[in-house]
Amino acid sequence: MTLATTGALVAEAARSRGAVIAFNVISLEHAEGIVAGLASSGAPGILQISENAIRYHGGRLAPIVAACREIAASASTSVAIHLDHVQDLKLARAGIAEAWPLGVSSIMVDAAHLDYADNVSATAEITAEAHRTSLWVEAELGEIGGKNGAHAPGVRTDPLEAAAFVVETGVDGLAVAVGSSHAMTTATAELDLDLIERLAEAVPVPLVLHGSSGVPTDVLREAVARGIRKINVGTALNVGYTDRIRASLAADAHLTDPRRYLAPARDAVTESAAQLSALLVSS
Repeated sequence: MTLATTGALVAEAARSRGAVIAFNVISLEHAEGIVAGLASSGAPGILQISENAIRYHGGRLAPIVAACREIAASASTSVAIHLDHVQDLKLARAGIAEAWPLGVSSIMVDAAHLDYADNVSATAEITAEAHRTSLWVEAELGEIGGKNGAHAPGVRTDPLEAAAFVVETGVDGLAVAVGSSHAMTTATAELDLDLIERLAEAVPVPLVLHGSSGVPTDVLREAVARGIRKINVGTALNVGYTDRIRASLAADAHLTDPRRYLAPARDAVTESAAQLSALLVSS
């Protein structure tokens, strides 16, 4: 299967009034497990590597992204690669410069922590640079809670401000704050579904939901029906991954071969990715 582009997958989701799931990659096992899960459900998907994940790998963009490219390129379903939550403008520019050789087709410029004017300025600048290389660009307006372990409620995205933001920055997709939060380990988030619908009516680009691991599956379906077109998932994978490692090590105090506990962890990622993908395929 040829490596897909994020723009094409999101556009197809918009045409079908569905959504595409973007799964966070931290390790090689994540990427392999996610793609196996997508293959199991027959759904397309996105492998996304965040700034934090790149920093975990020593700040080197190429090794983890190139590995994702090879895994995605050999997948039996359409898989794209996305750089997520990039706040460091130097890293953003490096990502843009290296994107296409590494198989990356999109980037999220994360300047939502800045005030509105500075968010617009930084986002517009990087968007213009990314568009010169034909990358699809996502940004965030309103702060989605949960980064660095803090489950702050964040600032909800205003529809009129969001419409103006898209015009001023030229972004292709917008992550909105509607009640979800990053890093939630239980599905207890309450989304403002009416706000999603108002945002979808006001904003001329596809909407993105971050912090989706904390959203109940029936609410995720309704969020898609109201206008969400890209769904980001990370923590849900890590919960299963870590649980399997804990179980493997608890079962054998003498276990030292990482393959013996990482293989079950990878399987947990596969199962989670397959279940979430099937949820949207059947919705």
